[in-house]
Amino acid sequence: MKNFILLILLLGLFFSFIQFNYASFTINHLNTTLTLNKNTSAFVNEVINVTISNESLNEYRADRGALNLKLENWQLLIGPLLTQHIINPHSGVYNFSFIPGPPILENNKYIAYLYMNYEVLNVTSVKQIAPRSFKYIFNNNVFNFEHVVSGEILPQNTTFTIKLPNGANNISIYPIPDIPANGLSTKYRNVTTLSWEYAEPLSQFSFSFIITENIQTEVYSFFLKIFNYLGFVTYIIIIAIIILFIFYTYFKARL
Repeated sequence: MKNFILLILLLGLFFSFIQFNYASFTINHLNTTLTLNKNTSAFVNEVINVTISNESLNEYRADRGALNLKLENWQLLIGPLLTQHIINPHSGVYNFSFIPGPPILENNKYIAYLYMNYEVLNVTSVKQIAPRSFKYIFNNNVFNFEHVVSGEILPQNTTFTIKLPNGANNISIYPIPDIPANGLSTKYRNVTTLSWEYAEPLSQFSFSFIITENIQTEVYSFFLKIFNYLGFVTYIIIIAIIILFIFYTYFKARL
């Protein structure tokens, strides 16, 4: 019985220490921005705005100067919200970088911006639905936001933004984004950025769009595929064609 009571007291002290540690840094806002690429990958930029207590200011500055600290160390300092919120469960993230910004004095409080940048593969899937037309479908398995009874949602003070590739149209979305507020009435024509705010449900998130390439892009892609397949032989073929054209023009002019 005494051991059990001692264990309870130790656990209480442990969790109170964690709460005190996290309480020194108040997370004000999380902004997750997803820039989609035509190759189905995406570049992710996450910015976390935190308020730093006066008691933790020196600790923050010291940890910021320790360039060898990993993200796990900063999670112990800031809290569990400091994590990648877009992750492909089959491939993880690539080219990850984490940059804690300097403390800034605003309204008698110190705030800082923490930046995470990384790349994620297979955020969308693509299929050709017509000549030069490709449909991109978002993979909502990449979400790593807060889980509640009803499923995954955007946490408090969070903004999730998607930046579309050039030429995206025929956009289909659920739930309807908060920004632009009137996009549904115009079928999101000429829209390049979509944003969702706090408490939006993500468990049933669906998003797709269509990109129709122009004929010049199709021709360029065709020759690029040939070059990637043949390599240096492509140059020889092109030179041979030019030489044959010169000879043809020359002899035709002589006749």
